[in-house]
Amino acid sequence: MKRRTQCLLGGAVLGLATLIFAACSRESSASASIPDTGPVKVEEAPDATLIQVDHPEQFPLVKVEARRTHDELVVNGVVAPDVSLTIPVNALAGGRVVEIRARLGDDVKAGQVLLRIHSPDLAAAIADYQKAKADESLARRSLERSQLLYSHGALALKDLQQAQIAEDKAKVDLDTAAERIRILGGDVDHLSPIIELKAPASGTIIEQNTSSGAGVKSLDNSPNLFTIANLSRVWVLCDVYENNLAQVRLGDFAEVRLNAYPDRPLRGKVSNISKMLDPNTRTAKVRLELSNASGLLRPGMFATAKFISQGSRTRPVVASTAILRLHDKDWVFRPAGERRFRRCEVQGGPVLPDGSQEILAGLQPGDEVVANALQFSSTVEQ
Repeated sequence: MKRRTQCLLGGAVLGLATLIFAACSRESSASASIPDTGPVKVEEAPDATLIQVDHPEQFPLVKVEARRTHDELVVNGVVAPDVSLTIPVNALAGGRVVEIRARLGDDVKAGQVLLRIHSPDLAAAIADYQKAKADESLARRSLERSQLLYSHGALALKDLQQAQIAEDKAKVDLDTAAERIRILGGDVDHLSPIIELKAPASGTIIEQNTSSGAGVKSLDNSPNLFTIANLSRVWVLCDVYENNLAQVRLGDFAEVRLNAYPDRPLRGKVSNISKMLDPNTRTAKVRLELSNASGLLRPGMFATAKFISQGSRTRPVVASTAILRLHDKDWVFRPAGERRFRRCEVQGGPVLPDGSQEILAGLQPGDEVVANALQFSSTVEQ
């Protein structure tokens, strides 16, 4: 039995050695079949920003200059009336409109009749006035009789004093009733339930919320019948994003151009910067005040305002033709030696009146760039 076991173990070891030898033989054969190509060589990818041209002399260069400039910011705005020169027009008595004499957009003068209202409130006030007038007349005649009797010794002083007090009370009631008529818009000398609502000041009607036959309610639950504005001075309300608020200061001036008259620039001054931001647009209202003696500015007009700061700073400046706008980015081409140019990204600022453009980032004074970036780019693509 022991001999048999030794034979089985010897056979197993021999079989395992055979398998290992076969596997090594296959690996040797595979290694022999792969040719030896030597060390691996890694090639660098070409630089996409580097451009080579055959005739670099065709593209003149310009130098970036340093210049002191003012910060500028262009935003949108809308014309609005000056609130301090805007007057709401209301009736203190309810009733029904019987006639309209002025309409939206009309220019009116102070004291001009705007509309006529038939008012039950005024009619009741007139009735109270007439009653007070009759009572005062009766009290006055009674006082006159009492004075006559007292002068002849036929009336006691106490009775005369009572008659005087009754007359004084009647006068107070009469004056109160008359004042109520005047407050409601009536005329004591010409009693009528018709109220003539007059313009409290001269200006332009910019709002109208009534028409002929409409009912006029009390002040606590109805809009203004009319709104009159003096448009000799107006506001331009601009929306400035929070990222740009540092560029706007009180007292700065702005150049305003109306969409209706783009060739007629106007000058306004920053009089207020809102302390609150609109949570939806993340903008703050900036108010410009402008004179409007010519009447060119009308409420609701759209405008653009270019803010110019009072201080100045030194910034790199280059000809605007040297900057190429591509894929919402600004690019310039700088010489890189051996007929090569490198395309570099920059951050362009506002364009100045002389055709040059500020560089906010990417270039320094003294750097050279291709003078005409668009021509260079077109030539290279061809």
